[in-house]
Amino acid sequence: MRQTLPIPDDLGSSDMTSDRQRFAMLLRARHPLITVSTTDEDRTVEAIVAAALDHTRQVITWTQVRGIYEGVFDTDHGALSGTEQPAAGLRWCWQAGGNRVFLLLDLAPHLGNDLVLRALRELVTRAATLGSTVVLVDHQEHLPDILVREAVPFVPSLPEDQEIFAILRATVEQLKKDKPITVDLSQDYIRAAVRAMRGLTRTQVRRLVADAMADDRFDAADVERLGAARAKFLGRGSLLEVVAMGQSEIAGAEKLKHWLTLRRAAFDAPASAGLDAPRGVLLLGVPGSGKSLCARTIAHTWNRPLLRLDVGSLYNQYVGESERRLREALQQAEAMAPAVLWVDEIEKAFASAASQSTDGGLSQRMFGCLLTWMQERRAPVFMVATANNIEALPPELLRKGRFDEIFFVDLPTTAVRREIARLHLVRRRIDATTFDLDAIAAAAQGCTGADIEAAIVTCVLHAAALKRPPVTADVVQALDDSAPISLVMHERINALRAWARERCRFADDPEGG
Repeated sequence: MRQTLPIPDDLGSSDMTSDRQRFAMLLRARHPLITVSTTDEDRTVEAIVAAALDHTRQVITWTQVRGIYEGVFDTDHGALSGTEQPAAGLRWCWQAGGNRVFLLLDLAPHLGNDLVLRALRELVTRAATLGSTVVLVDHQEHLPDILVREAVPFVPSLPEDQEIFAILRATVEQLKKDKPITVDLSQDYIRAAVRAMRGLTRTQVRRLVADAMADDRFDAADVERLGAARAKFLGRGSLLEVVAMGQSEIAGAEKLKHWLTLRRAAFDAPASAGLDAPRGVLLLGVPGSGKSLCARTIAHTWNRPLLRLDVGSLYNQYVGESERRLREALQQAEAMAPAVLWVDEIEKAFASAASQSTDGGLSQRMFGCLLTWMQERRAPVFMVATANNIEALPPELLRKGRFDEIFFVDLPTTAVRREIARLHLVRRRIDATTFDLDAIAAAAQGCTGADIEAAIVTCVLHAAALKRPPVTADVVQALDDSAPISLVMHERINALRAWARERCRFADDPEGG
């Protein structure tokens, strides 16, 4: 049994200076107001102070608990009495000289007070004149609009693999000082542990490692639990959800599957190969036709984690908060790369960006943030967006360069309906060979995969109530009792098909062709 972690060759060095260097660039540019939203305050403040010292800029810190003090350690320099209230602290900063960095922690909640807001605006104006910089560090963004327009946002990075390993190793060594800990991990399992903690903050990585060693051991079983623990962390207030793969088999979509097979080599290729990694696909189609299952199939085919962006939680009441949450979600997706990012029903989140919205421009800002990321991202994150209504999407989203292809997922053909019925019977542990699948496929003419599944669920419940096994007639009857979506939405589906015929690639061959 090992007592220390072996160091994998590709994880031996850690570059922990990127935030420090990026913030130093902002200081060199002499921006008077920089905003930082982070849940990893200690590490972020450390990078800011280091960048300021690199440029011989004195750091003045304010918190409502301690007031004004120099640096970040009031044990060395006592806090100034009477500066605890926000307006008083800002007044003191206004009176100070130039070439300083004013680090204001958790000031944003006080900016609803007109006096505090006025004091901050005057401080920012004076900082621009004297060459100082005001830095607001908060755990969330809810700034007045006037400040959002003037501020330069700084987004702290998430740790990359080398730094995750460095944190992992340091945490193990620290805990071993308190009690004996048995470490039994090969280099391959260490790499797996590092991968399992991608997308987390440094604090979350330390906490996960500490939890894993609560039983005084750190072994392969702990590594396997790290992925589930990461999903719980990401689910707390995040827009990003790690989707369990589960059942990903899909009937039909043969052209889409073939396209994925051809593109996988480029997605897996190293940057030195000179291949452009595929960027993503937009799946347009009839509601209930299996677009979401296609997203799962892509992740399963490429053996990559599937991340779902929860567009329903995208908008927040505070100005600037929605943009921050979106930036954080996209940053997490890049940190967990290579991965598949799934945005379900994208038109519901960004439809108003295509028109004159009444939300103060929030939809346009959010949409612009997403477009910029789609165009400029370098990490191998393959985006899969699904949509039911193409007319609701802004045209900028559809141009080449955003997505590699737009696939249309149509109503299933006879052969595909037959396979869909078989799959849903098998998933419910029913012997599909006892059913007339051709009769079910014929009865399901014009139905989606969701319609067929609903009919099978209905027939299984009906048979259970009668205390007998389900039969073909039960499925056919359930299909006859419910109008298919192609009838309910006949005009809309025909219009969608007509649009797609000239502009999209079909995910499967049409009926008879």
